[in-house]
Amino acid sequence: MIKINDVTKRYGEFLAVDKLSFNVEPGEVLGFLGPNGAGKSTMMKMIAGFLAPSSGSISVCGFDIENDPMRAKQSIGYLPEGAPAYGEMTPNRFLQFIADVRGLTGEHRKQRLGTVVEQLGLKKVLEQPIETLSKGFKRRVGIAQAIVHDPKVLILDEPTDGLDPNQKHEVRNLISSMAKDKLIVVSTHILEEVHAVCTRAIVIANGRLLADETPDQFEARSRYFGAVSLRAEADVDQVIAALSGLNGVASVEIAKDGSVIALPKAGAPLFDSVSNMLRERGLMVRDVSVMRGRLDEVFRAITEQGDRS
Repeated sequence: MIKINDVTKRYGEFLAVDKLSFNVEPGEVLGFLGPNGAGKSTMMKMIAGFLAPSSGSISVCGFDIENDPMRAKQSIGYLPEGAPAYGEMTPNRFLQFIADVRGLTGEHRKQRLGTVVEQLGLKKVLEQPIETLSKGFKRRVGIAQAIVHDPKVLILDEPTDGLDPNQKHEVRNLISSMAKDKLIVVSTHILEEVHAVCTRAIVIANGRLLADETPDQFEARSRYFGAVSLRAEADVDQVIAALSGLNGVASVEIAKDGSVIALPKAGAPLFDSVSNMLRERGLMVRDVSVMRGRLDEVFRAITEQGDRS
């Protein structure tokens, strides 16, 4: 377990983290969300033991990160933002170096190095200088060094930032595959990451905790949660008028792609009533579907409210 208790971090007069408290349980993949400059990386560095908090306490697997740093860090694998490494080294030499640092020896060392090379698909680039690798492979090398000692806790700071869609998909699959036997904290400002890998998400802004919920709970905050989207094949105005007069419909919008969206009043299920109304009136539509909530809208509302408070 990770326990964060009333943690504050100051840089002179600047307050980077403001009395944060939360726990992370085994088996959770926690998304640590916030706009740029929110304090995410600072908090991640404090959990990993690279920065000391100005006040408050952090414990990892029962070990206080300041009072018992060696045993706490033995439980942690850490991928810093940007996945820094020694560019002139090959992945093989770099991982051998990390294995030395982590004190791995004998058959266990050989087994762990072989496992991470296979798990992260590094075999074909093992003897290629890291500085010549693609961003995707550099990120794989970064994850490999974080897990070579098989830690119970994995801290990943912006693990997919700057990657192309295929590379993001690969890294997210890797995170998901490791989630069953590790406690993972993922710092990100990419909202799609929440659905892709997280079981829970925390939103911070200006160093303060603003929300702590599951991805489904965040979606349910959106005014689009449970909305019905459709495409009118004939008279769009007639479809809009019919939807607007339906019980449970709060409003009707036209999306940028031309689809019509009926937004629900709080707690009102719309799909059945919309479907029945369209059938009874003989209105020609297609692509009728129930929408999930929009995380970008929820994220913006939460962080903007945090800025005003």
